[in-house]
Amino acid sequence: MTNTASGWDALKTRLAQVDKPVRTFSLCQDTDIRDRYHQARRADQQAQDQLAGLPEDLEADARALYAKEAADAAKELKAAKKAYDDHVIVLRFTALDRKALQVLQEENPPSEAEEAQGDEFAMETFAPALVSAASLDGMPVEDARTYLNTWSTGDANGLWQAAWSIQRQQRTDLGKG
Repeated sequence: MTNTASGWDALKTRLAQVDKPVRTFSLCQDTDIRDRYHQARRADQQAQDQLAGLPEDLEADARALYAKEAADAAKELKAAKKAYDDHVIVLRFTALDRKALQVLQEENPPSEAEEAQGDEFAMETFAPALVSAASLDGMPVEDARTYLNTWSTGDANGLWQAAWSIQRQQRTDLGKG
């Protein structure tokens, strides 16, 4: 029986060391810089794939041309990434304890109309409360409410999804053992 207990103790120690999942939300201040970075990533990947897929019997001059294109794409990606990193704001969100999330939902009950639609909470109040509670950067509820109400629909939805989706992230697999 001590073998089982020591086995559980080892598992328990490992379980205690599992960090909560974290999701990031990146907001680039300049769409041109963001677009350049994404284009450079695609071009680099395409150039690397093309280089890797060259036939073995390709002439050295032709291979050198593809290698130069790949090197140029990598260089552009590095420059585009630096510009992007200089203009991006990264917000971090983590999963709440199950009970804390439940309490937050109970503190923001749906209206009768929302409940009739199958909603589990009042989105208008729950969304900023969750964004704030899940923020690893200490975002106050009022700031979360302001961003959710004033940013473009796409950016506000992205902010909400970053905070909400991490609450639903599953890190387990149910195997057949």
